[in-house]
Amino acid sequence: MKPKLILKTVFLIVVLLLLVVMGMNNPGAVSFKMPPLLSKPLNSPAAYMYFAFFAVGVLTGTVLTAKTKGGGPSRASKSER
Repeated sequence: MKPKLILKTVFLIVVLLLLVVMGMNNPGAVSFKMPPLLSKPLNSPAAYMYFAFFAVGVLTGTVLTAKTKGGGPSRASKSER
């Protein structure tokens, strides 16, 4: 297994552990307001909010770093022509 992949996996597990610790120590309800998208405030436990924000961050990072299939030539080969 590649060391870079192991490091990324360990980092993700540490972040998930912090998420669990935050959720366990903040059981109270949180009011989330976002007037342009939500007409009423969303009230839910803090642990759910932490998980939702983490999930949105992971999905955003995945989309931004996803590679497309190698259908075309790379930029380097285009500039060499």
